[in-house]
Amino acid sequence: MSAPIIKPPFTEETARAKVKAAEDAWNSRDPARVSLAYTPDSDWRNRDRFIHGRDEIRAFLADKWVREQDYYLEKELFCFSDTRIAVCFQYEWHDAAGQWWRSYGNENWDFDPDGLMERRQASINDVKIAETDRKFRGKR
Repeated sequence: MSAPIIKPPFTEETARAKVKAAEDAWNSRDPARVSLAYTPDSDWRNRDRFIHGRDEIRAFLADKWVREQDYYLEKELFCFSDTRIAVCFQYEWHDAAGQWWRSYGNENWDFDPDGLMERRQASINDVKIAETDRKFRGKR
């Protein structure tokens, strides 16, 4: 049984819970699970890609987690309003050649009245790191 969906209007407590739920879902690396947090017609901007709807979200995430191996993410609440949440995040992963990366980003989320995300805008930058410089070692 899944946890109840946290619905707007958000308080600091519910916004933090929403961020933690998103972090947990993304760390599952399960595209089907993650996609259920979004409206069926959700719109995303992820870096330079524009994604529309759950089917495209699932396909995007499935491809992402093939390329971004041993992915682990941490999100932090930046600010919120009744129906919006902004987060800062970092995640680490390695590519097929074994090069480790740390990705830094910000997301803006807009929610429908039922607590599903109808819009996600993500700006992300990647930095090469040595395996010895990993911050999230052993967190998976």
